[in-house]
Amino acid sequence: MRTTGAPRGEAEQRELDREYSPSSLVDDLADHLDRYAADSARARAELTVHRDIPCGPLPEQSLDYFPAPDDGAPLLVFVHGGYWQELSKSEAAFAARDFVAAGISFAALGYGLAPAYSMRQITAAVGESLRRVCTGLPGLPGAPRTVHLAGHSAGAHLVASALLDTAAWQRAGTEPSAAVSSATLISGVYDLELLRHTYVNDALGMDGAEARACSPMRLLPETGTPAHWADSPALPLPRLIVARGANETGEFARQQREFVRRARLGGAEVTDLVVRGRHHFDLPFDLANPATALGAEVLRGIRSRGPVGGGSGRAGGQSGYGGRRSAGTLES
Repeated sequence: MRTTGAPRGEAEQRELDREYSPSSLVDDLADHLDRYAADSARARAELTVHRDIPCGPLPEQSLDYFPAPDDGAPLLVFVHGGYWQELSKSEAAFAARDFVAAGISFAALGYGLAPAYSMRQITAAVGESLRRVCTGLPGLPGAPRTVHLAGHSAGAHLVASALLDTAAWQRAGTEPSAAVSSATLISGVYDLELLRHTYVNDALGMDGAEARACSPMRLLPETGTPAHWADSPALPLPRLIVARGANETGEFARQQREFVRRARLGGAEVTDLVVRGRHHFDLPFDLANPATALGAEVLRGIRSRGPVGGGSGRAGGQSGYGGRRSAGTLES
């Protein structure tokens, strides 16, 4: 498949649309969307939750916050997917019960969607919200000591975009490697150029300039020697887990490979995870399940940044990410 935006014939256009349609490989999409909503509703019914905490000037900039039992517990902030035009934080709390049981606070972040908001506006708003959360931890219930980010699909793109907006972090008086302890990117799209030539762009309305400006991949080095092997300074990124299901389209696989390669060139410490038996829509359910490849990595990363109290303690784990772990692709 061509990786440029050149004009396409009808058959090639259908193939490009299919490559950016993760549901093309899934027969039971509605079941997974229903489970997002049902598990999120159960979390709100069973756990303590502080709803609609503002984290920006727009009405959609708010979060639902599920505190762990102990003060100072780490916080995981989750940014939902939906191709920047569907879903909401109401369907994004499905992992809250597992995180709180492990002694980790959880927050589901809301943001405005297309077509009411442009991609530039969505990316800017989510970045602002995340920076406000990361720099305002003492004001949150339980005063978490550390914050970890996670995003799925469009949410992975938005988390990556926020992390790589170094100028905005500097204006906030910090940098992402200091404010964020780890970030998990699940099944993301990191370069929007090809995507803007698909059906997804009908609601987004991106032109080439906007797609380029809002592509976090393009903020990473394309060639050269990895910064942590050379004299040049590494990008100020936290530890990254970049994950996808083994049953995803070729374009989602290519996007992950290229993002991981470039992030490592920039000096980032990256765990590249491809999970057998998972696809685009069921992998997020593993986020805090220590019996799964993704959950074990996420919980290990959180525990490596300090003690986790409260809950069942079933997360396990001892160390951070070793050098060999970040050097290749883990398939599990």
